[in-house]
Amino acid sequence: MEKIGELLLKERVITPDQLKKAIEEQKIHGGRLGSTMVNLGFIKEYELVNFLSKQYGVPAVNLREFEIDPKIAKVVPYEVCEKYTLIPINRAGSTLIVAIADPSNIFAIDDVKFLTGYNVEVVVSSEAAIKEAIEREFKKSSAKEQETQPEAGSELEDISLEDTIQLIEDVEDIEVVQEEEDVNISELQKATEDAPVVKLVNAILNEAIKRRASDIHVEPYEKTFRVRFRIDGVLQEIMTPPLKLKNAIVSRLKILSSLDIAERRLPQDGRIKLKLGRGREMDFRVNTLPTLFGEKVCLRLLDKSNLQLDMTKLGFSEEQLKLFKDAIHRPYGMVLVTGPTGSGKTTTLYSALAELNKITENISTAEDPVEYNLAGINQVQMNEAIGLNFANVLRAFLRQDPDIIMVGEIRDFETAEIAIKAALTGHLVLSTLHTNDAPSTIARLLNMGVEPFLVASATNLVLAQRLARKICQECKEPINVPVKALVDIGIPPEEAKEIVCYKGKGCNTCGNTGFKGRIALYEVMMLYDELKELILAGAPASELKRAAMRLGMVTLRQSGIEKLKAGITTIEEVVRCSVKD
Repeated sequence: MEKIGELLLKERVITPDQLKKAIEEQKIHGGRLGSTMVNLGFIKEYELVNFLSKQYGVPAVNLREFEIDPKIAKVVPYEVCEKYTLIPINRAGSTLIVAIADPSNIFAIDDVKFLTGYNVEVVVSSEAAIKEAIEREFKKSSAKEQETQPEAGSELEDISLEDTIQLIEDVEDIEVVQEEEDVNISELQKATEDAPVVKLVNAILNEAIKRRASDIHVEPYEKTFRVRFRIDGVLQEIMTPPLKLKNAIVSRLKILSSLDIAERRLPQDGRIKLKLGRGREMDFRVNTLPTLFGEKVCLRLLDKSNLQLDMTKLGFSEEQLKLFKDAIHRPYGMVLVTGPTGSGKTTTLYSALAELNKITENISTAEDPVEYNLAGINQVQMNEAIGLNFANVLRAFLRQDPDIIMVGEIRDFETAEIAIKAALTGHLVLSTLHTNDAPSTIARLLNMGVEPFLVASATNLVLAQRLARKICQECKEPINVPVKALVDIGIPPEEAKEIVCYKGKGCNTCGNTGFKGRIALYEVMMLYDELKELILAGAPASELKRAAMRLGMVTLRQSGIEKLKAGITTIEEVVRCSVKD
């Protein structure tokens, strides 16, 4: 209803002075602008409702004359009704009829759809009438809560010292409990089996799959509880369930993940496997984290059907792909893939393994965790609790007659040392590190304590990557971008004048974000002899980068600019995913 004042003014229902006064009053007292104008007497309540009905093309309902079924009203929790000023009033098959004060609030409508699983049809009513209906329908539960609360100032106000001493003597011993929430496990177990909680958790998981989310974040705070999805690398708030369902929802997810619902003080890891029909399976990697206001749950979606193992479709340029393939097809040496969490390193490594996976090769991987099962490859899941770490598994691999070894991540000197020795003794080693770009990977290995001559001898290639969002092809349109903005990101002025930039307008296909899918930006640094000599001489990462660029390395920023020129991504995504050279 942000524009309700302008709409009423346009239809000459109110005057400019009345609108100005209503806005000033709203700033002081808050509330909706329409209700403020009703309270000031500028417009009648029924006139406002009829105007909204006509404006948004939805029926108007007078709730003061409408009998609501109490069971229907409570399909949506009290907190949600109060937050959005709405109330369910009827149901027809799979459609829920909801009276709302603001028919344009799509977030409210989406939340009700998500919470109930019904299709939602809205009718408009006045804010005052909806609030009255909410209080009327939920007053029984409110009355019960009030019965347990002491009346303010009834006993302890204006009391003398003598009376206080007498009161202390009369009162039974009280027990001070810890601030940590006291939860009855048997009651919690029952709550997780309630139909609304089961339905809500199922809806969250299904919605995440439908929206192509890569992660789900279920987050408790002091006064709110929210669910966010990471879609195409960016977090979006999807819903805010009632706070009272916090423990039940978290416990339901823990039960599905085979975790201990009684353990709420320590992080836990688990897994959920869903069958979606047509033989399709979806895995969720689950992690719980105890926070100040309860347990946060993060679920990583692992959809094998969407795993892209074709290297030609990942985002490599022709020259980069040639260099990468040349490095992984060598009989020995080390290939390192670097980048932050969620940058697609695993997908790149799995695509390399798929290329190398032949009947003649013995391939073993040490992963934490194993994200996808690959046929024909020996995959080992790390387990620090029993001492099964990367270093120990690597030692075991070397006694298993390996041809190709993949180490999930080089985290310490011991793992780095064994991996490099394996690379120097006739094995191809693939691994990952967390660094900002390809040249700084060398500095990272040296900082771990690995000798420069070992790094130079063992490393074939270092690849850095980031994931940029792709423009939705359904709503893609050209836009005007100032030449200066293009020059600022590293494009020569003459070239910048010729570039046509695009963006996504937003449509149903992309969820009105303008983006659908992601593509990798790559920086491929082949370790030529000149670079190896610089490593042996102790050259810094900046000098390595300049030399690599002189030898033809395409940086992350240059890779992003190529995707921008091709109309695949936007200038904002290039800036988000890379730094200027």
